[in-house]
Amino acid sequence: MSDTSQWLSPAEQHAWRAFIRLHQKLVAHLGRDLQAHSKLSGADYEILVALTDVPEGRLRPQDLAKAVDWEQSRLSHQIARMIKRGLVAREDCAEDGRGIFVTLTPAGRDVIEAAAPQHVAAVRRLVIDALSPDELATLGQISDRILEHVDNVSP
Repeated sequence: MSDTSQWLSPAEQHAWRAFIRLHQKLVAHLGRDLQAHSKLSGADYEILVALTDVPEGRLRPQDLAKAVDWEQSRLSHQIARMIKRGLVAREDCAEDGRGIFVTLTPAGRDVIEAAAPQHVAAVRRLVIDALSPDELATLGQISDRILEHVDNVSP
């Protein structure tokens, strides 16, 4: 069997590895910061943000999985852990006797509202303050372009 891979050029490899390392360092640093200041994991925060992004504070599990781009099994395990801590609840769907919603609890709302200012400050300190306004705009454009491309590439 022949190798048909087109290897990365040195410049491509540098850009790719720098991007991966950046992602890993940011996720690790922000996760440690969340845990230290709010006792939330990055996963907790991501779910709580997705629920606060909708006016009712509730989503069907499949819509929540799509919002955070997770597999259903990962979401189910995370939701179970968050229910035990009182951050979210399962709520029956009145229109569909078999359907449920994942709902933000008052305690979950309190936790995310307390955690968000510190998290935003960390994002600002680690990313926003490191870039000029033009660089930040470019980062947004590049990120949007790659996300659109990834969404259009078949799995």
